[in-house]
Amino acid sequence: MFDVTIVTCKKYLLDKEGNSYINTIFLEYSLLKEALEKKGLSVQRTYWDDPDYDWSQTKVTLIRTVWDYFERFEEFNNWMVTTATVSNLINPLPLQQWNSHKFYLQELQKKGVRVVPTEYISAKSTISLAKISAEREWKKMVIKPAISAAAFHTYKISEENLSEREVLFQELLDTRDMLVQEFQETIVTKGEASLMVFNGKFTHAILKKAKQGDFRVQDDFGGTVHAYQPSQGEIEFAEFANAQCPTKPVYGRVDIIWDERGLCYLSEMEFLDPEIWLRHAPEAATILAEGIYSKLNSSFNGG
Repeated sequence: MFDVTIVTCKKYLLDKEGNSYINTIFLEYSLLKEALEKKGLSVQRTYWDDPDYDWSQTKVTLIRTVWDYFERFEEFNNWMVTTATVSNLINPLPLQQWNSHKFYLQELQKKGVRVVPTEYISAKSTISLAKISAEREWKKMVIKPAISAAAFHTYKISEENLSEREVLFQELLDTRDMLVQEFQETIVTKGEASLMVFNGKFTHAILKKAKQGDFRVQDDFGGTVHAYQPSQGEIEFAEFANAQCPTKPVYGRVDIIWDERGLCYLSEMEFLDPEIWLRHAPEAATILAEGIYSKLNSSFNGG
């Protein structure tokens, strides 16, 4: 019986010399593993769809770099549901399922969280981008699937390419729920900040910037990561948004962008498989380990 199994996906199971992306995953795994072991916990690592792994033999299943889940969501969700019957998921199953579909933003908005202006479009809807643009007076927009990661099927829409993108939007909408958001120019000029919140409290932050000529800040598309010290107001905003979740998170990430006046808005929160940049704040691994240790010792009473 292991105390903690850290979960990845199969393509990131083994380290690969010279692959900086995978090397970074292993660096952060090592930081967390060491922090957990210092708490006296035994740690193992495998991939979520490992057919030979007995999940009943781990007290905690810590979901980390499962960065293929959105491509096989039904299968992944079934794995989470089954695993949760024999092991304690971190984050808890209800939070994972809630967070996996971006319509959660609508719920947070109702609870007082400032969210990027968004239209939530259910699959098979007959609405058009042109109609949304006209009704909301949005000259530029971003479309993305409700279940996605790493800017999967995320596109910028402008007046110049609206007709062309309309066809793509309708194709996507035929099979999946979609979000349409007002494009914020500051994503290009300033970037997007990620604030990590562990055990309900802010720990560290980074700033992501898109490469020249792009709007996607993810490193998959040439984005870069920079040091960032958020204001007290931004920290309070992140902690407030985190506190509005239906189940208390052990750890997660709050992403914010700004309007032209400098007011911050929630772009998304990630509790399922967040990139958390421990390499920029190694001390945060200890804080996360303490949260996991606390949950383990309390036998997850009260969620």
